[in-house]
Amino acid sequence: MELTLLGTGAPEGLPRPDCPCAACAGALGADARGATAVLIDKVLLLDLTPGAVFAAARAGHSLAGVRQVLLTHPHDGPAVEVPAGLPQPVRVPDGRELALISGHRVRALALDAPGTGYEVTGPDGVRVLYLPPGAAPAGLDPARAAYELVLTDVVGRPDALARLRANGAVGPTTDVVAVHLGHDAPPGAELARRLAAAGARAVPDGTTLDVGAYEDVPDVPRRTLVLGGARSGKSVEAERRLETFPDVLYVATGGTRGGDAEWAQRVGAHRERRPGSWRTAETCDLEPLLADASDPAPLLIDCLSLWLTYAMDEVGAWDDAEWAGGGEKALREKVAGLVAAVRCTRRTVVAVSNEVGSGIVPATASGRRYRDELGRLNAAFAAECEHVLLIVAGQALTLRG
Repeated sequence: MELTLLGTGAPEGLPRPDCPCAACAGALGADARGATAVLIDKVLLLDLTPGAVFAAARAGHSLAGVRQVLLTHPHDGPAVEVPAGLPQPVRVPDGRELALISGHRVRALALDAPGTGYEVTGPDGVRVLYLPPGAAPAGLDPARAAYELVLTDVVGRPDALARLRANGAVGPTTDVVAVHLGHDAPPGAELARRLAAAGARAVPDGTTLDVGAYEDVPDVPRRTLVLGGARSGKSVEAERRLETFPDVLYVATGGTRGGDAEWAQRVGAHRERRPGSWRTAETCDLEPLLADASDPAPLLIDCLSLWLTYAMDEVGAWDDAEWAGGGEKALREKVAGLVAAVRCTRRTVVAVSNEVGSGIVPATASGRRYRDELGRLNAAFAAECEHVLLIVAGQALTLRG
C-alpha cells in the first residue's frame, strides 16, 4: 500500500493565521503544515482539505483517480469546493464497512470524541488506522494483529496510542506517524525527539510512505536518565516520555512525609498529572523492581536524589564518625547494587534525578557530602543509560542518545 500525506497539520494548519506564538513564527519550510489529508493508492482520499489538489501535485500525484472521499472530522470539514472529477465526500457510519472497487476495505471505528476513525485494508492485506484530531478509539476489541501504520494525534492525545498498545493494535513494528500537528507541538528537532521517545515520528507534508517498511520505525530507548534543577521540568519530561505506554509503574521514592502539607501538595500535583491507568509504588527498594521480569510495565523512577537521601540515612552518612567508620563503604555498595540492577534490567526505565553540582557550595560538611555523592550516583547511573537528558528552563538538552 502506498500512502501520501497531502498535509500533516491541525485543521487550521501551521502556522495558524494571525497567531504570534513562537511555534507559528518558526513554522517555515518543511515545518509548515497544511491540514491533514491522506491519499491511499491514488484511489482513496481521507479528508478533503483546502489546497488538496495542489498538495497532491506538489507530491507528484493527481487526484484524478480518486474513487472515494471520506470525512473524519466531527463536522463536514471547512468550506471547500469539491474539485471537478472528485466524488462527493461522505462519512461511513460507525461500525459499518465499505468495500471499494479497487479492492480496499474501509471500516469506520467509534471514537471517544466526535468524529470518525477509519481502518483501511489494502488488496494486499496491509492495514492502516487513521484517527481524526483529539480522538481515540472507544471500546476496542482485542486486535487481530498490529496495524502496519497508524496515523494519529500523538501530541494532542497520547493516551490514544497507549490504548492501541494495550490491546495489541500497535506493536513493535507498527509505524506510528504523528498528524494533526499544530502550534501546541514543539517545532523542528524537539518534535522529532519527543516523538521518537514514544516510538513515533513526524514527516513533512507531501511524504509518500511505503506501508510496512519497518526500518523507519524509531526504536524506543530502554533506559533514560532525566537530570535537571528544581522546577526545571524534569518530571514533566519523564512523564511525557511514557504517556503513550499503558500500565506504567510510577515509583515514588519520596514517601508521604506525614504532616508535611507542602510535600503533600507536591505529591498531589504529580498524581494529577499522571494518566489514570498508571500504577504507583512508594518505595526505595528499586533493585527487585528492576529485576522483575514477570511485570513488563515500564518503570518511571522519581527520583534518584530522594533514593540517595534514604540510602544515606540508612548508613548514617550524615555523621562524620559513622561515615568514616563504614558508612562510606556501605553507601558505595548500595549505589553499586543499584547500578548493576539498571545494567541488567530488561524493563523500560525512565529515571529522574536532580543536578545540584552547579549551584552554591553547601555550607555544611553533610550538605557537601550529599552533593558529591549525588554527582557520583548520577554519573554511574547515566553510564548505563542509552539516553541522558538535561532539562533547563523546560528545554531538553540531549547529553546522550
